[in-house]
Amino acid sequence: MRFKGLDLNLLVAFDALMATRSVSRAAERMNLSQPAMSAALARLRDYFGDDLLVLQGKRMHPTAFADDLMPQVRQGLQNLEVMLAKSPNFHPETSQRTFRMVASDYVQSSIIAPLTRQLAQEAPDIAIECQLPHLTTAKHLDEGQIDLMITPEYVLSGSHPAYELYREPQVVIGALDNRVLAKGFITEAEFEAAGHVAVVLGEQRITSYADRQLEIMGRRRRIEVTTSLFSAVPWYIEGTGRLALLHGRLAKDLERRFAICTVPVPFDFPAMRQMLCYHAGREEDAGLTWLRRQIEAIARPVD
Repeated sequence: MRFKGLDLNLLVAFDALMATRSVSRAAERMNLSQPAMSAALARLRDYFGDDLLVLQGKRMHPTAFADDLMPQVRQGLQNLEVMLAKSPNFHPETSQRTFRMVASDYVQSSIIAPLTRQLAQEAPDIAIECQLPHLTTAKHLDEGQIDLMITPEYVLSGSHPAYELYREPQVVIGALDNRVLAKGFITEAEFEAAGHVAVVLGEQRITSYADRQLEIMGRRRRIEVTTSLFSAVPWYIEGTGRLALLHGRLAKDLERRFAICTVPVPFDFPAMRQMLCYHAGREEDAGLTWLRRQIEAIARPVD
């Protein structure tokens, strides 16, 4: 499709080139050959009368004109996406849409994995791309590059619609042969005396909900191991006297797979508010609304 002599597909190519600063990576991102992407860049340069991207060393750098043009192109593409998403004719059983989301490994295993098993039966051509939180997550949500994120309330920036998906109690986990837990509960003194496994998330080293809450409550614990994945915690628990605070539904699932057991936290500990956040422009997106309803059904509290 052309608009005032410009092939609109070239704007998508421009967006990919600016995001990757690489012809080969932009081609990969758009499923094109490198010569085809090089040709697209040449046509863009010819249309705008500017080099747009200039090779300096081993990396391409945008010109001042390209930097000025990029926000307008990206906003235009987002507006088109929002317009197309407003179509009420979304049929999950035949849709070939790809949904992109951000969630911790805990949410991916507890919520997203069951979702994909359900989609395999009810919407077999829908694809899910799920990534861990990272430094550019907020920027990607702003730019419409991800459809939704599931995250604890304290991580939200507040710039997009969000609502409580569910509340998650925390539990203490330890090795199945840990004598301290054999009686089915643990005392505060035993909790404080044990070595612990802590979780710190992403490149920003975001403190997990449990550790953040313990800090707020003024409670300290002796950290022997720190990991970036909730799902890795049992590997550091088995065969040791270590303990960890973990999300209730994840702990229940891991109990079936590892030689671990769970007991209640030995003091009052508030449940985590897990939020679902999506782009403000996707309010009338029929497909995303349908997906959110599927996630909500899976996320309902479990006994």
